[in-house]
Amino acid sequence: MSEVSIPTNESKRIESLDVLRGFALLGILLLNIIGFGMLSPAYSNPGFDLAGASSVNIGAWMTVELFAEGAMRCLFSILFGAGVILFTDTKSGWSHYKRTFWLLMFGLLDAYILLWSGDILVAYALAGALLFLVRNHSAKSLMAFSASLIVLMSLLHAATGFGLGEAYQAHERVFLAEQNAEPVTQPDLEAAAGWKDFIKDYTRSEQDLLKETTVRTANYRSAFEWNAEKNTQNYLFALPIFLFWDALAMMMLGMALYKTGVLQGARDSSFYLKLMLAGFSAGLLINGYEVSRAVQSQFDIFSTFAQMQPTYHFGRLAMAFGYIGLVVWICKTGSSFFTNRLAAVGKMALTNYLMQSLICALIFTGMGFGLLGQLQRIELYGVVIAIWLFQLWFSTFWLNRYRFGPVEWLWRTLTYGSAPPISR
Repeated sequence: MSEVSIPTNESKRIESLDVLRGFALLGILLLNIIGFGMLSPAYSNPGFDLAGASSVNIGAWMTVELFAEGAMRCLFSILFGAGVILFTDTKSGWSHYKRTFWLLMFGLLDAYILLWSGDILVAYALAGALLFLVRNHSAKSLMAFSASLIVLMSLLHAATGFGLGEAYQAHERVFLAEQNAEPVTQPDLEAAAGWKDFIKDYTRSEQDLLKETTVRTANYRSAFEWNAEKNTQNYLFALPIFLFWDALAMMMLGMALYKTGVLQGARDSSFYLKLMLAGFSAGLLINGYEVSRAVQSQFDIFSTFAQMQPTYHFGRLAMAFGYIGLVVWICKTGSSFFTNRLAAVGKMALTNYLMQSLICALIFTGMGFGLLGQLQRIELYGVVIAIWLFQLWFSTFWLNRYRFGPVEWLWRTLTYGSAPPISR
């Protein structure tokens, strides 16, 4: 039998990777729920709903921002990179690219059919396509590539913040000049136009917000059309400039961490405790600085928009290291009751990721109940907890009866060209 027809044996799975993946998958919903349940400006501009908000909603934002924002996606990307090493260790390049192609199809289904404008699977598929080319590089080389990209992305964030700051100042000068009937320079006009083009997606008039609410909740067709336009804009701008490189950098880091045995729990328990303490100390210090700036500025967009913060990647990466240390330490020393359920979620990560989109589409859009914009941030986290509890139960229930999650089984079938047995 050829190598391309042999799926990875269930008994060869590495527990710590599944537990970490389950933890990251559940954690991602803390961020995604804002995109699902609130009007679109709130996803990237918390000042949209937090300026003048109650302390409990501000506290909810601060907690998520400190402990989860960016870190969960970072951790998920790291685990994807490790998974590519695992997969390509015994599989051909053709199998890898077939697998990546079908992941891209699942991503497009999530983005367009399940109405999720924040999908990460498309970015993962595109970045993952390059990983086969670097799979045999040493851990040291992969870390160097990753670090270089992270530094370059941070410089891009700094440049974005500086450029938009200049555009905003030009906008203010144009406004004052027009108020006083004074001449306006052409460079200021062009910069002011650039600011208006940027800010229109993050601050909306009451009329625009009402229109978005109506379109996204009226029926499936209108929600689909709104979401399709939003996704197309993301794929033309955010994906090639930010998301692709973000995913690639963290995936290569994940490949390096797998090659050094960190993700598999190959080090002793004291190593993971030190990693946890160092990661959380650095991450909370950086994130705390960013949160403090945001609160002091009353959620000014220059202090809250992630792609303007040069420290953003360092804070999220440090927190991701902290979570790796914590979760792997628990895997080595903690209760199997906790780890087994997270591992079940991780084994069904693709199923659970798409399920989150489906559940939220049914709750918030015209596909179902149309509750978009009806819940405050703190109330949305009640929905998150309910989904967590359901997925922890359902994943364990399903895997007690079947070898793969339903979407994982379909993915394997499409990749290998034959259906592996699913029932236990």
